[in-house]
Amino acid sequence: MASLSSDEWRAICDKFNNAQNLTDVESRNDPENDPFRSKYKARELLREIYCSLKSFEAGEGEEEGGGESAEHRPTEEPVDGQREDGFGRGFSGDAPAGVRAAKLGAVEYYLGVNHVDTEELSAGQEHLVNCMKLMERCRVSSENVSLFIHVRNQLGILWAGRDETETAQGFLETAESIYQRYIKEDGSPPTDMTEYFTTEENLLTHQERTKRFELAYTHTMYYLAQVYKNLGQTERAATYCHSTLQRQLQLNQFSPMEWALNAATLSQYYITKGRYMEGRHCLSAATVISGLAGEVPSEAAAQESETESDRREHLRQKRAEIARCWIKYCLNLLQDSKKLLEDNIGELDSDRQDELKRARRREEEEEEKGRKSALLFGSEDTFDSIASLEEKVLCLFPLDFTEARAVFLVGQNYVVQAKDYFQMDGYVTDHIEILQDHSALFRSLAFFEEDLERRCKMHKRRVDMMEPICNDLNAQYYLLIRRQLMFELAETYNEMMDLKLTLANRQADTQSLDNHTIKKFNHLCSASAKFFQMFLDSLCSPEGKFPEHLEEEVLRPALVARFRVARLHSRLISSSPTEQLENLDKCVENYKYVVQYCEAHPEAASAVETELELSKEMVGLLPLKINRIKARMVVDN
Repeated sequence: MASLSSDEWRAICDKFNNAQNLTDVESRNDPENDPFRSKYKARELLREIYCSLKSFEAGEGEEEGGGESAEHRPTEEPVDGQREDGFGRGFSGDAPAGVRAAKLGAVEYYLGVNHVDTEELSAGQEHLVNCMKLMERCRVSSENVSLFIHVRNQLGILWAGRDETETAQGFLETAESIYQRYIKEDGSPPTDMTEYFTTEENLLTHQERTKRFELAYTHTMYYLAQVYKNLGQTERAATYCHSTLQRQLQLNQFSPMEWALNAATLSQYYITKGRYMEGRHCLSAATVISGLAGEVPSEAAAQESETESDRREHLRQKRAEIARCWIKYCLNLLQDSKKLLEDNIGELDSDRQDELKRARRREEEEEEKGRKSALLFGSEDTFDSIASLEEKVLCLFPLDFTEARAVFLVGQNYVVQAKDYFQMDGYVTDHIEILQDHSALFRSLAFFEEDLERRCKMHKRRVDMMEPICNDLNAQYYLLIRRQLMFELAETYNEMMDLKLTLANRQADTQSLDNHTIKKFNHLCSASAKFFQMFLDSLCSPEGKFPEHLEEEVLRPALVARFRVARLHSRLISSSPTEQLENLDKCVENYKYVVQYCEAHPEAASAVETELELSKEMVGLLPLKINRIKARMVVDN
């Protein structure tokens, strides 16, 4: 400003630097009972700078628009690319009036951020709005574009924090539009806001200016990703999140573990959309970047400080969380492949398998093209490490046992890592969820196994990991988890029973099964029925009464369990007519329950259409079978 002497200007610059230091450095050491002490001091310095600028300006007769009430806040609609966004109107950025407006606007901006930081949101909003009002009179240029974007970022954050998502969207999309148009029409490294209060010899280099400007736009993209997520625009949110992560790496402005967790979280979105190449890339990058956070300190250090202990726990937990994301990747890849390959009875369709293998070569070519068009993470230091990790696991659907086993082993390796942190002692729910995923990995792999004995052994592994946990869990505190485990154990024993029967039938006629095979079959059949019954018993009242009305979340499982218990009792092999009758009576009782419940609650029928149809059929047929056995018993006696 022309009216200021060099000494006066230097004094203003010193005050500004002191305010910045108080905000960014000194505030970290503020006591708990006075957490904003340094920021309040910074605020006073900023107010003094504002008063100095206004007093020098007053002599030139310039009337400013600052001080308008925040009640008249500007809002910005989501952009459609047609608005001027500050281009082509008002003062030039390098004109005296433009420079004055930018400097006053910057002080208003810093005062706004200061008030937001000290949880005085309305006052913060008022200063940020004042900044916007001042800048409305200026054209966007290299001298002020950074301020145009920063103030909108802050207002976007402010309104998002109030759940005014569409208002936040308007400010942030305008900031994005300003950045994109500036890069297209000018592109020179713009003045950073701190340079408004910097002496000539301390101005930033072009490289540093560019880095700070790009970082401001990276923040815009980051906040827009959150906004789009909250608006339910998940694909758009994922695109912005991916770009944000890539820009953070390029600018080397990231916290390794936070970045890694964000990348791992993004992978889960891609997985749900079947985009396994992008999911694998995110997880590989997450693993590599999390390594930049350093090694987990050894617990052996007896003199370990509390801070070191917290850091060790933090690193172990976050890496275990990334491992869990890898487990989901492997599990979903196997499950989606199974859906592609299975026939109408859940077995592997060999014709479909051959067809998909023929198409595989085309897929691999498409994958290579996809990699070239995808936004890849990494810098010179990390790119090779990420690519190397990606090569260790498929992103195309596994089409045979060898490929499926390779995916399974990667998943199982991450199960071990995740369980090492999420142990049963302290993390019951997490530990059991990891066990359930491990069980699901075995189940998915078993689908690809042609040898029925080996398939049966895989299901036995599932039983061995779940049954002890199910039996030991406190029924009161972990009721829902126990129900899940009971149902899964019942289904697993049921699958093992079917496999054993198929194996036996391949070797001999059912009538000539040896006693060992019959005993094994009946054991599996009874175990399955036992766990289905345990599930049903868990629905009873404390007095042991089964509910008259089943809640929606247990309706299908309960009716299916009844249907399966009936079916299992009909399959038990016994040479004793008395035992046969007992088993058939239990069959009829459970089949009747399914039919009668659906008659009393017609809305339930759609949840169990197949089971209901078969139950009606069996309720008609089984009494005939029971009468035949009774008649035979009379003749035999």
